[in-house]
Amino acid sequence: MSKGLVLVTGASGYIAGFVIKQLLAEGWSVRGTIRTMARADAVRASLAAPGLDLVPADLGADAGWGEAAAGTDYMLHIASPIPDAEPRDPQELIRPARDGALRALRAARDAGVKRAVMTSSTAAICYGFDGPTHAPFTEADWTDPDHADSYAYIKSKTFAERAARDFIAAEGGALEFCTINPGAVIGPVMGKDFSTSLEVVKKLLGGELPGLPRLGFPLVDARDIADLHIRAMTAPGMHGERFLGTGEFVWMKDIAAILKACLGARAKKVPSRGLPDFLIKLSALMDPTVKMVLPELGKERRCDASHAKAVLGWQTRPAAESIVDCAESLLANGLVKGLPA
Repeated sequence: MSKGLVLVTGASGYIAGFVIKQLLAEGWSVRGTIRTMARADAVRASLAAPGLDLVPADLGADAGWGEAAAGTDYMLHIASPIPDAEPRDPQELIRPARDGALRALRAARDAGVKRAVMTSSTAAICYGFDGPTHAPFTEADWTDPDHADSYAYIKSKTFAERAARDFIAAEGGALEFCTINPGAVIGPVMGKDFSTSLEVVKKLLGGELPGLPRLGFPLVDARDIADLHIRAMTAPGMHGERFLGTGEFVWMKDIAAILKACLGARAKKVPSRGLPDFLIKLSALMDPTVKMVLPELGKERRCDASHAKAVLGWQTRPAAESIVDCAESLLANGLVKGLPA
């Protein structure tokens, strides 16, 4: 017998995939939203869930959200736009992230959903400070969207979470609400579609980087962040809560060292030398993807996830395990340029 019906938005996404697999394994019924039903078979195949209930709903339109939420007990709102490059107009990201969250929450409220758990990000917590370091960030911190290091994606996650919390306070009715704020999500892939945060490992393995820039990340395993979502969904007394979902902070040089130590000859293309900031800045003049990371150079965004561990009993696996599992699965799926599966 099913424990209940959970709506997972953005079912084709990387985090959502692990959430759905865990929900199904625990005996929940799942309905997922995707932007177009043309992807339904591919999503079901990647999750090895041929009977998965998938329905169309787009963050940018009202159609479909009421039908998606109807009859569900819980909503995990994970869908959010992720850019390949910095847009000319930040509203290209801000508007769908903010308005999409409000569409999903209105539908959940109107359908009598018990609780909505929204995937926010450390992007809504860790940005807008000067200097290379900061005391560990906590759930009490909020990004300053007007700061120079708050680029479009950072703004979109910040405005979306703020808008969601304002909506719940003013119009949420009986709907309970909390957020999960993951760091850079890494781990194994389920297929050829995966999170942009895995590009770091992919590019290192493929020798696509001439050196190691001074970039660092508060990593979290996709399997662990999925577990955190489900814990927040089911635990009592979660209304209004906010949970940082991060593990260890690692620099690119640390990731490279782990790959070399654990993969041997398969990591032969991974660089060992550092890459000066000025070369990154020169590359950014020609590569919009590189331009996006300029504000990250030298920034040490360490996070304190003790709240989630204390309240929900959450645990994270070592960063090295997540990095190696990510690398092994990228190689196994033939996703690394110039290296055989």
